[in-house]
This record gives sequence, C-alpha cells and structure tokens, in this order.
Amino acid sequence: MDYGKIFEDAISRLHAEGRYRVFIDILRNKGAFPNARCFAGHNGPKPVTVWCSNDYLAMGQHPKVIAAMEEALHDVGAGSGGTRNIGGNTHYHVELEHELASLHGKQGALLFTSGYVSNEATLSTLAKILPGCIVFSDELNHASMIAGIRNSGCEKRVFRHNDLVHLEELLAAEDPDAPKLIAFESVYSMDGDVAPIAEICDLADKYNALTYLDEVHAVGMYGEHGGGISERDAVAHRLTIIEGTLGKAFGVMGGYIAADQTIIDVIRSYAPGFIFTTSLSPVLVAGALASVKHLKGSQEERDGQQARAARLKTLLADAGIPIMETLTHIVPVMVGDPVKAKKISDILLTEYGVYVQPINYPTVPRGTERLRFTPGPMHDDAMMVELRDALVEIWSRLEIRRAA
Repeated sequence: MDYGKIFEDAISRLHAEGRYRVFIDILRNKGAFPNARCFAGHNGPKPVTVWCSNDYLAMGQHPKVIAAMEEALHDVGAGSGGTRNIGGNTHYHVELEHELASLHGKQGALLFTSGYVSNEATLSTLAKILPGCIVFSDELNHASMIAGIRNSGCEKRVFRHNDLVHLEELLAAEDPDAPKLIAFESVYSMDGDVAPIAEICDLADKYNALTYLDEVHAVGMYGEHGGGISERDAVAHRLTIIEGTLGKAFGVMGGYIAADQTIIDVIRSYAPGFIFTTSLSPVLVAGALASVKHLKGSQEERDGQQARAARLKTLLADAGIPIMETLTHIVPVMVGDPVKAKKISDILLTEYGVYVQPINYPTVPRGTERLRFTPGPMHDDAMMVELRDALVEIWSRLEIRRAA
C-alpha cells in the first residue's frame, strides 16, 4: 500500500478540478480595515484591500472591542485554564451568555468555541435526546448543520431550498406523534437569500415540530438590536433554538445557542462538543461581550454596511458584471467555472491588490462557482470604483460574457 501516493493523488484531483484551496497570508491593519498587508507571492508585505471578510461591520477593529480585550488580558491573563466545568467558567462567559439570551429574548444561552461546533454539538445532541426524532433540513444548510444531523444518527428529510410546499409534504407524510425538528438558516451566505421564517414556524406549529434557526450571517446585521432576521421579522419568540456566531458581524470568535433554560441545560449536560473542550479565552469573550453590547445600541454600523452593499451592487450591475440579486449584505458575482473563478481571484490579488476568494464546490454546486464580495461600512467609493474597473478589465481579458 503506497500511502503517500494515495494522499498525493487526492490533492492532484483538487488541482485538476480547480478546487484546490489556497490560504492567503495577510495581516489586517488595525484601525484601517479593509486595508491589509499580503505576504503571498512577493518580497515583503504588499498593500491589499480585503473584500471577502465575514467581519461584516469591522467590529474586530472597533476601539471598544480592542479596549475590552486588552483590559481582560491584563486582568485575568490569556487563556481560560480549562473546560467550562473545570476552571474555564469565567465571569466573562457567564455575562456574555446572559447578554446573548437577552439579545434573542430567550431564557438562556450557551457559548461554544465556534459556530461550527455550536451547530454540530447542538443538533447531534438534541436529536439523540428525542427518541425517534426526524430532522427536516433545508438542502442548502451549512456543512456544520449537516454534520450534526448525521452524527445524531436520526432520520433526516431534506426539503428543497426555502420550499414551504415541499417541507409540508414531508412533514405530513410522517407519524404525527414522532418528534420533529426543522433546521434551517436565516441568511444563506452563498446566495444571499433569506428564509421564510414565519411561514416555517407556522408549519412547525401545525405539525408539532421544534425549530432550529442558524442566524450566523444575520446576527449583529439585522434587527433593532442586532438579533438577526428573526428579530427584524418579530418571530424570535416562535423559534425553539436560535444559533449564532461571534466571529462574523460581532468581529471576534465563538458560537452560541439561545433557547429556554431546560434545552440549554440539556445541551450543556450532554453535548461532548461543549463538555470536553477548553472554553474560549476570556480575552475573546470580553471582546465579544463589548461588541454585542455596542451593536445592541448602535445602528450606525448596520446602516453603513447596508448602504455600502447597495452601492456596490449598483456599480457592478451597471457595468455588466453578473451579480446575483440578493436582499442582503452579500454580493455574489457569478462565474460558473472553477478555473476561471480562481484565475480572476489571482489576477485581482497580484495585479490590483484586491483580495477576494473564489467560492467553488462543495461550498456551492458545480457550475455555480462565484466570487463573494462582502462590502463593509469602511469600503469607500474609491475602493468600489477601483474594484469595478478591475473586474471589467478582467472580464474582457478572459473573454467572459458580461450581463446584458
């Protein structure tokens, strides 16, 4: 058995399909984001503009967040010291969980080391606790949700994306007495579309199902206090569990769920992904806490980001760049070919100092490869015009068809 050849062949297949992932070596410039320094492919750092960060509101650069982290570092040190039940349950963790529960109007919340872990640990544990549980999962759910459902070992039914008729068909076909859980997202980050949350809750009520909403691309971004699409649409109280992240709009790191206290206690007590891992550093938790508190009371960042996203959509559409229509802050540009998507990304970085990663299979279906731009409140008009002009030139150079 030639183990080395097997591994080399696996990587060669990715290269041949244009799907090999390259991690760009950058450092963000504190206080000047989206400006950064890139260390890839040249001698020394080269200035670049970052267009693909999930730090949507630049809260990772906010003075309140940085000050809170510095204060915590000098107050308690770097790490938490252990798992939550063995030395790692700091007062910062407790306070942030109270703040997140309040944000979503729930009795309790539970912190995890990432949004991936919060999804996988919660969904796998919840479905195991419910005997004979059937999970109804949107076909475009994130890999972490799919992993959690799979690891639960329960029955799964996949419904067509945001298709209420198909979801009801699947719900109606099952035993009325069987435990049911509907798992879906609010904002689907690759297409930028939004789930019909209220209508899904209607079906959950009709068929006695629990609901699990992933709000990772919406928390901080929508709602009067940053509670996500569920707050904006006044339906948070109808959802059983709301899951979110601290690593996107809140600008730091970590994941969480918010729910009634009994469900929180069940996950806290049974989920291996929570029990057996070192808790988040209190430095990170302090920064996230400052970010959540700030965005609860400030609309400025959200308004600025929405205005910038609308501006970029208009500029690119008017130039014939094939943007996918969205009602959210996501600005996807369709390419439809993995090799070309990577080529465009490489040219933008090396020739124009523009950093945006190609999105290829399996993140999106084959044939729908794209560039995914996430304009923030600090992307000014000059940056947008430079980006538009670069894309127009590259589209012509590579002889890619422009939109009508």
